[in-house]
Amino acid sequence: MPAGANAKRERQYEHIKEGQKRRGASEGRAEEIAARTVNKERAQAGESRSASRTSTRDKPAPERGGERSGKGKGPVSPTRDQLYNEARQKGVEGRSKMTKEQLARAVGR
Repeated sequence: MPAGANAKRERQYEHIKEGQKRRGASEGRAEEIAARTVNKERAQAGESRSASRTSTRDKPAPERGGERSGKGKGPVSPTRDQLYNEARQKGVEGRSKMTKEQLARAVGR
């Protein structure tokens, strides 16, 4: 737990740490994420002696609402090799000279 934190921040730290461990993070990684989150919250609330500009100017996590959580980055397209293997299984002629786009059309994507 970061030094100089109050009881509320202690509870917040433990809550975040436990949540990260439930998601499969290691003990050390869970502690790091929890400490960074609590330190940023403390900086934004004016509870820390010093704070970086990014900590104080950025929106707090609850306001961001998952904007940078990694969700919704769109569908991931298959690689050329994956398309090539699919074309080979379907018996597509001339597949070795096709581009990724041509392979995608040939296999019906």
